Amino acid sequence: MAMFLCFCFLLPFFLIFLKNLKPSKWKLPPGPKKLPIIGNLHQLHELPPRSLSHNYGPVMLLRFGFVTVVVISSKETAEEVLKNHDIDCCSRPKTEGTRKISYNFKDIGFAPYGEEWKMMRKLSVVELFSSKKFHSFRYIREEENDLLVKKLSEAASKQSLVSLKKTLHTLVGSIVCRIAFGLNLHDCEFIDEDSIMDLVHKSELLEMTSMFSDFFPRGMGRLMDWISGQNKRLDHVFSELDTFFQNILNDHLKPVRRDAERSDIIDVMIDMMEQEKDGDSFKFTTDHLKGMISDIFIAGVSTSAFTLIWAMTELIRNPRVMRKVKDEIRTTLGDKKERITEEDLNKLHYFKLMVKEIFRLHPAAPLLLPRETMSHIKIQGYDIPQKTQILINAYAIARDPSVWKNPDEFDPDRFLDSSVDYKGVNFELLPFGSGRRICPGMAMGITLVELGLLNLLYFFDWGLPENGEAERNMKDKDSALDLVQVICH
Repeated sequence: MAMFLCFCFLLPFFLIFLKNLKPSKWKLPPGPKKLPIIGNLHQLHELPPRSLSHNYGPVMLLRFGFVTVVVISSKETAEEVLKNHDIDCCSRPKTEGTRKISYNFKDIGFAPYGEEWKMMRKLSVVELFSSKKFHSFRYIREEENDLLVKKLSEAASKQSLVSLKKTLHTLVGSIVCRIAFGLNLHDCEFIDEDSIMDLVHKSELLEMTSMFSDFFPRGMGRLMDWISGQNKRLDHVFSELDTFFQNILNDHLKPVRRDAERSDIIDVMIDMMEQEKDGDSFKFTTDHLKGMISDIFIAGVSTSAFTLIWAMTELIRNPRVMRKVKDEIRTTLGDKKERITEEDLNKLHYFKLMVKEIFRLHPAAPLLLPRETMSHIKIQGYDIPQKTQILINAYAIARDPSVWKNPDEFDPDRFLDSSVDYKGVNFELLPFGSGRRICPGMAMGITLVELGLLNLLYFFDWGLPENGEAERNMKDKDSALDLVQVICH
């Protein structure tokens, strides 16, 4: 009996191994050599940088266990995928980590392409990201930045060090939670502002976690997940996030809250769910509500905070650029403003080029969220079969030496005479993606970054602590700074 079970367990591995020995009927992209059974899983850690694409070109084939993956690493191939074949490549693969964080793919970011996804995205655009809604939230963005300035001024008066990571996660988390959930983190009963960075970190762990069941047949993979304890670890990481999201939902379900004047996107979804009738083609569930909460919180906070941290890091590392940006700000806005408004952003030019360079050098998602082909396509003459995962290596594209001069240098001047933008039309710069799956909150994210940076640079000067740790980090181009010295201007 034991031998029979062992045979049944190993048979799929042998079948896939024999299948890979047969010559393919298609012209597949090149890629590194694969090991039996696991394919290129041993090279998974090499994906975000440019090392593999340098060796195998802009269309590279990898196999992770039983899963076929194609990595796209040039602006030309990215345009083919995101523009020419957008409709064929706009679904998402399903992994256990994203299943958890999306509540069984009932969200926008990780849901497969279809009518349900269209409904959720349309709702988010109308109720959260429309021009009217965007402008109505301006006072929240400005109030939270005013509070940031007040707190940093107190730290400067005490000559205490400031954690950039914690401070900027709190800023963005406070804005996102007020706008999307009507939740004030400064006096919330079930979460405090100091916990935001930890929750974001847990969400990133879920997104990046790879399970055996992601790469091998489901029954076999789940058994290996259970034996290895990966399921238990995944559930443990997810539990705190789920508690937070459930508390937000419970807060919206309180009768005292049901006020049309302060309704947000979650209130709208609850109202729609309560008004649904038998026979409706689409019905909201609790998973849809929590999936939307998860998307807004994770995508809204992590990406903008990441970009702000890297912007301050690069400016402190590059005094020439810092001086040039601050000179423009002080010359244009004067020295006596009591508060910064979003109108001030439209008066600055070099400042916006600096932000564009940050998006290029440090995309929040070095690999855009994976896509999955819904039909057979050709990219650069190579066959890409149906159900192939496609990874757009935005990091490699934004540092391609054939497109960018001195691509690893932080140099906003490169955009002085350039029309290249980051809004999904120019495929050499894709921090927000492109096509049907472009980030719906792009305008909100850009403003969060620009307004936060402008407040940090207008009211304060920045320096490194004297203990030498930051100087050591400065030598590592891949390390973002954390502790800094803040000085009132």
